[in-house]
Amino acid sequence: MTLGTVNRMHSIRSFQNLQEVLAPKRAQVVDHPLHGRLATLDDVHLFMEHHVFAVWDFMSLLKSLQRELTCVEVPWIPRGDAASRRMVNEIVLGEESDEDVNGGYLSHFELYRAAMQQCGADSSRIDAFLRHVTGGISVQVALTRASAPAAAQRFVLSTFQTIESGSVPRIAAAFTLGREDIIPDMFRRLVADLSRQSRDRLSRFLDYIDRHIRLDGERHGPMAARLLDSICGTSSERWEEAFVGARDALEARRVFWDDIATVVGRIHVSAVIH
Repeated sequence: MTLGTVNRMHSIRSFQNLQEVLAPKRAQVVDHPLHGRLATLDDVHLFMEHHVFAVWDFMSLLKSLQRELTCVEVPWIPRGDAASRRMVNEIVLGEESDEDVNGGYLSHFELYRAAMQQCGADSSRIDAFLRHVTGGISVQVALTRASAPAAAQRFVLSTFQTIESGSVPRIAAAFTLGREDIIPDMFRRLVADLSRQSRDRLSRFLDYIDRHIRLDGERHGPMAARLLDSICGTSSERWEEAFVGARDALEARRVFWDDIATVVGRIHVSAVIH
């Protein structure tokens, strides 16, 4: 770590400061050319078959925060800051048991899985992965046995490296800047292109995207930012950990998008050749 990086990290004292420092990396994700390359329904299928693994590991990142900041054991004891508990639990409520536009409740992962089914994307690998994990197999082995796309494997393992660090600031920053803060802007780029395609087959996917734009942009994103400020406070060491978590999450997302864009590009080249 260079002296310039250390000095920059020690100047971070708030979520806003962290956003400013990481703005270039955030822009690489939000403005990634992948968003404009999903030209056909087959492209969308490929994207979803990769991205569904990130939708799944998002919940593990969130649940690790809930585990660290609230009490999820029996017997229950009051733990941590009440405001932090409230924010985490409210985010979990929305992500794990949101209202379905068709009635009832479901997690955002289950909504995404339903969207895959509606549009004809292949869910066999994510389904196999979940069966393995449910059977007690480790995430790393389950990814291999399910033949998950290599890009998805790298992304999920990066997320779990952050989770297994045990650093609450690092986990919270990865969740906040690597997920909640970028998702609305990232998905707005997709909506414009997808809406011009087979809308009848993508209505569930567009519901998922619209829900994230509104929920994360208006509620969960600002809430996660306040949570990170609360966790780090005035501690330079905690903000340093937060910097590492957010930086790694944004870099992992950029690489993930690079990898998917490469696969989409190969399909386009192959289609032209044939």
